[in-house]
Amino acid sequence: MTDALWVLVPTLLAVAALVAVRRRLPVLFWWLVGYPVVALRVLATYRATMDACGLTVPASAMRRATARMIGRQAAPVPPRHSLPLPTGSGLVMRLRMAAGQAPEDFTASADRLRHAWGAHAVHVRPTKPGRLELRLVGWDVLADVRPARRRLRTEPLSLPLALREDGHWHVRDFRTVPHELILGATQSGKSVYLRNLLCGLARQPVALVGIDCKWGVELAPFAPRLSALADTSDRANELLDVLVEEMEARFRLIGMTGGTGPDAVLTSDVWGLPEKARPVPVVVVVDEVAELFLAANKDDEKRRDAMVTKLIRLAQLGRAAGIYLEVCGQRFGAELGKGATMLRAQLTGRVCHRVNDETSANMALGDIALEAALAATSIPAERPGVAVVGDSSGGWSRVRSPHLTLEDAAAVCRDTSGLVPELPRLDAFRPAVAKPAESTSRPATVPTARPATE
Repeated sequence: MTDALWVLVPTLLAVAALVAVRRRLPVLFWWLVGYPVVALRVLATYRATMDACGLTVPASAMRRATARMIGRQAAPVPPRHSLPLPTGSGLVMRLRMAAGQAPEDFTASADRLRHAWGAHAVHVRPTKPGRLELRLVGWDVLADVRPARRRLRTEPLSLPLALREDGHWHVRDFRTVPHELILGATQSGKSVYLRNLLCGLARQPVALVGIDCKWGVELAPFAPRLSALADTSDRANELLDVLVEEMEARFRLIGMTGGTGPDAVLTSDVWGLPEKARPVPVVVVVDEVAELFLAANKDDEKRRDAMVTKLIRLAQLGRAAGIYLEVCGQRFGAELGKGATMLRAQLTGRVCHRVNDETSANMALGDIALEAALAATSIPAERPGVAVVGDSSGGWSRVRSPHLTLEDAAAVCRDTSGLVPELPRLDAFRPAVAKPAESTSRPATVPTARPATE
């Protein structure tokens, strides 16, 4: 009996430890248990699984002749594969497709491969003609998303903002996708995505401009890092005028600076200018864009048409001038008014969280892929932060942003307030920020403020 207890107790403790590790540290559990088990299962059942999924081809004539000579029947041939290599969230195999096969055949069978090998998900990605990458995900990586490692932030204006369901990070690269549309209902995680974006940009030499027609309640906590903030429709109209002027001035600078001198290189955007002459990038965040489209009378309609026209101009020409748009809202549809569809066409990046109506999902993702719009409408309410990301190339994926509280995001903007660049045209729109007292032992002083917006 004693010998049995000496064996049973350590076994139970080991099982309990593995269960705890699986819940608290899924990456460690995967490396210790998950990867060896799944890799062995894949290698042992590879040929049978490929044959059952219809991913094999008939044997060659030489193989069939050899099999007849020894009195056997030549078995179908599966694609050649590499050894399953471990990743941080699963494993990856590289396949060489047989003649007549296409990546779409493997994509259609991804769900059957997932069940056959006991993986959480299977993703197929073509690498080059005749070859593809089969990536198995060991567990639900979107259940608990942690912030990305700093080593991923390697280039300016490039931020890892959300974890994709295949284990890779969705990187927001402004120089590749200059403008983006972000949609999401209340409590869907849209604000958390925006906080991660603003905090990532706050640490870089970038001018941040906010337009929040809800009297600034969404963007006011980030005021120490903002170069300009408009909190009403009238102020937004004036600020857009200034941004268009700034864009035109930058184009004049490109025309005068680019190509001057014997060693100069011709350029059509600010990134081709010498570093000393290059103006600072500007990221314009428009929160609750539907507020800009609302009109109660003729005067409101004129102002709305003017603001939408300026936004379209910035979206069409701003990339070359280093001015980028992030347009956010709870809904976005053609019924908002004149110019909504044209503005949407310029916002090639799309992020759609859970929305309240199918029209908004179709407006965000319908022109990219109908499957992406359907995936956005099926996001459960109990998983805030999950979104569908797509771009003009037609690719899309489910992602989830790491949770970031408003207090932490505001603290980052306060700590990086010294990085606010000098842009004289935006000084009149600089939000007022009170400076805290240096010490409680000193006499109280009247807080000083930055130039206020009237």
